[in-house]
Amino acid sequence: MTKPAESPGLPPDYPRYPEAPPPTPAHVPSQPSPEHDDLDYRHPGGTRVHYRARQRTADATALGRLALHVPGFLTSLLVVLGMATLLEAWLGLPAWLPTALWLASGALTFHRPSERFLARHLLRLKHPIPCELALLTPVWREVTARAGVDGDRYELWIEDSDDLNALAAAGHIVAVTRRALERLPEAQLAAVLAHELGHHTAGHAWTSLLSWWYSLPGRLAWQCLAAATVGLIRITSGFSYVAAGILIVLLGWITFATLTLTYGLPLLLLALPYLSAAVGRRAELRADMHAASLGFGPMLSRTLHDGLAEEASPSDDGMLSRLLSTHPDHRTRLHHLQRYLTPRP
Repeated sequence: MTKPAESPGLPPDYPRYPEAPPPTPAHVPSQPSPEHDDLDYRHPGGTRVHYRARQRTADATALGRLALHVPGFLTSLLVVLGMATLLEAWLGLPAWLPTALWLASGALTFHRPSERFLARHLLRLKHPIPCELALLTPVWREVTARAGVDGDRYELWIEDSDDLNALAAAGHIVAVTRRALERLPEAQLAAVLAHELGHHTAGHAWTSLLSWWYSLPGRLAWQCLAAATVGLIRITSGFSYVAAGILIVLLGWITFATLTLTYGLPLLLLALPYLSAAVGRRAELRADMHAASLGFGPMLSRTLHDGLAEEASPSDDGMLSRLLSTHPDHRTRLHHLQRYLTPRP
């Protein structure tokens, strides 16, 4: 396997990362055939680009994610209504007003200033410096040209991380790590960006953020309730075990009554992390298929092969951690990419 080429254009003082150790034969399967290493990823259509009429869709994975979070949304709605009712009793503020504002706040997913705040302060991303932008922009334009998507609608960001990674978030955020920008050849960087573009065009990015946002009040209320319950049991057990027992029975009765009145809706929240992780793994495979359908299958496969040496073996992780993982392992992704690696006649 040839050593990945260094990306040109970086200044001499730009931070460098050590080369990854060569893959061990016991852990890494055979590499793709050599003819895939030198494939030209350039757009064959020249300078003319045809944009698709529909730049975005919401595929089955995106819709499934939204459907999974309906119980969390309803729980959050009850929490917000409860808080709004308390504000109405305390300040005289109409209860419908904060509830309506919370429901409308999801539109901030596509609000550019809100996205930039999310990128800077929550995701810890940075704007590319000129030399980074000079490397990213032509590759990004190549990817979007193949997809028939207006690349100017999206904003490119840099994550200061030593991982070979990238991400798509909100409505217009596409980010790559500094190490990925430095280490990956242009063709492989294009494959990674095509994968992230697939998350945007299929609706995975914005549905993920909306699901997280609208289930947040319910999760916070659950955590506060659990912490308060544990603390109260500890306090009462310090005085009397009988009092602690009575409190536990009382809490059990309240829990049973709540589940009865809500038809067991809160129980779905316990299974939500596992179901959501399964949908996330499916979304990753669909984004891989999007990149491969644009002709980046061999390049993406090469990137995954290179990452196998740094990925922990599935046997090293417990069953619970694998079920909660939002990304399939590299071997699974490579298996699904095999049909895109056959050279076309």
